[in-house]
Amino acid sequence: MPLPSITLPVLLVHGIWDQGVRFDRMRARLEKAGRGPVAALDLAPNDGTGTIESLAEQVDRAARELLEASGAPHLDLVGFSMGALVSRYWLQRLGGKERARRFVSISGPHHGTLTAFAMKKAGVIQMRPKSPFLAALEGDRDPWGAVEVHTLWTPYDLMIVPPHSSQLPRVASDHRLTIALHRWMITHPRAIERVCSILEG
Repeated sequence: MPLPSITLPVLLVHGIWDQGVRFDRMRARLEKAGRGPVAALDLAPNDGTGTIESLAEQVDRAARELLEASGAPHLDLVGFSMGALVSRYWLQRLGGKERARRFVSISGPHHGTLTAFAMKKAGVIQMRPKSPFLAALEGDRDPWGAVEVHTLWTPYDLMIVPPHSSQLPRVASDHRLTIALHRWMITHPRAIERVCSILEG
């Protein structure tokens, strides 16, 4: 049964080569809508040299701090690109599904991306199609628990190749947005409004 639609803290997890400031527009819109508190995490390293597992530990610390500071029982989680995969690992393997109400995955390489073959960095290798890392996540029998999961993706994505790799199996809500660029998926007004609508329930 889905958890009640109440205002909860929101944790934003950026993608490769990014920082939390990339979420400034979305963060401002969420706060204007009365969501929050909203925190945008800075992952380090942000260039793919760190493993997804090590980055997920940073999400775990940030989530614990946000929940403790807010006093809320759960949080809403928004992950973009590599950050969506990092967030997924936190949910599935680090107990995140017990502490999250909603997970919004934006343009995440859940089934891998062909662009990951361009680099040999540890975290990037994990994002290759059919990697052992992705296969292990896919093998979980109950990956989400009671978490409400949404995927946002664009068919014009040139970073996540093929674009439908951003979709997730057994997900109740799949959102296809016709936005021209991968990076615009967290700054374009239509994407931001869709995330706000999802978190408002």
